[in-house]
Amino acid sequence: QVQLVESGGGLVQAGGSLRLSCAASGSIFSINVMGWYRQAPGKQRELVALITSGGSTSYADSVKGRCTISRDNAKNTVYLQMNRLKPEDTAVYYCHARIFSISSTYWGQGTQVTVSS
Repeated sequence: QVQLVESGGGLVQAGGSLRLSCAASGSIFSINVMGWYRQAPGKQRELVALITSGGSTSYADSVKGRCTISRDNAKNTVYLQMNRLKPEDTAVYYCHARIFSISSTYWGQGTQVTVSS
């Protein structure tokens, strides 16, 4: 089992920055991929960024060049640095972890990001 706890959301003006954090606990050494998804009202949940256990990263086209995903293995924490935020970035952001060997996926409770114009 893996537990994920997000923090760092909030209200920011367009053009501003936020850093989201996701602290993982439990069977963290089995995690293959961690990442961030988001869901805006009335829309499907979508991928924002992923980072593998080997450090490889991938991003949605909508955030490339504005967001950076990183991890601190000593703190068992994954971060999402978001810069030049836009109103369309407004959503609930969910931390995500996947363990391939047992085909399991875990989600955090979500943190609200609101970008005002």
